[in-house]
Amino acid sequence: MKGVVLAGGTGSRLNPLTRVTNKHLLPVYDKPMVCYPIKTLVNAGIREILLVTGGKNAGDFLRLLGNGKDFGLKHLNYTYQEGEGGIAEALGLAEHFADGDPICVILGDNIIENHICNAVENFKEQKHGAKILVKEVPDAERFGVAEIRGNHVIGIEEKPRAPKSNQAVIGIYLYDATVFEKIRRLKPSGRGELEITDVNNFYVQEGRLTYDRLDGWWTDAGTFESLLRANNLVAQTGANKLTDIGETAAVMIREAVQ
Repeated sequence: MKGVVLAGGTGSRLNPLTRVTNKHLLPVYDKPMVCYPIKTLVNAGIREILLVTGGKNAGDFLRLLGNGKDFGLKHLNYTYQEGEGGIAEALGLAEHFADGDPICVILGDNIIENHICNAVENFKEQKHGAKILVKEVPDAERFGVAEIRGNHVIGIEEKPRAPKSNQAVIGIYLYDATVFEKIRRLKPSGRGELEITDVNNFYVQEGRLTYDRLDGWWTDAGTFESLLRANNLVAQTGANKLTDIGETAAVMIREAVQ
């Protein structure tokens, strides 16, 4: 399985900070924001990773990350998104990199307490379709909300006024190779972007969208409020815990590569 980190966008909700740098290069406690999603992929045993970025500060990612040696990687791939076409458009740039393999996609401002090893291993067994990660939240109307039946997701609504569940779709997705064909079928939404929720609903229509529940806390860092929350959560949890694999994850990785 290969990994994709989506780190483009203008970060307009963090203006004026993002006048001088990409949102995903802003600090979260003692590290730039983008380091956390990369480490999430590495901790799940994923070693082939593509970073999708854009804007005026794309070169800063190369200066920060290089070939990924700080994460134990031998190589880190990069590609550039021109303009603001949305999350799904950015993901479409990964088609050549994926080369028919399944992918784990994570938004560059998503930070989690624990690992995603179980979801990755479960998706390898699933083999086809897609899997999303969900988290129970008290304010589901702020997020994409998954309606769940059994092991499958039967619908996703974006920021619904009356949520059908309290299961928020967080920014971590696992896809088979058909995701790129689905992206090509998309039409821009009312805000002129290709929406990842529409991609996920294509899988819903096929009956091939499953889910895993995320353990531990999760936050994005795309607003001043959530950026502050991310800094506080990382500081309270301990930065070392978020950058260490942990024994459970390490065992799963060792078994996967044997």
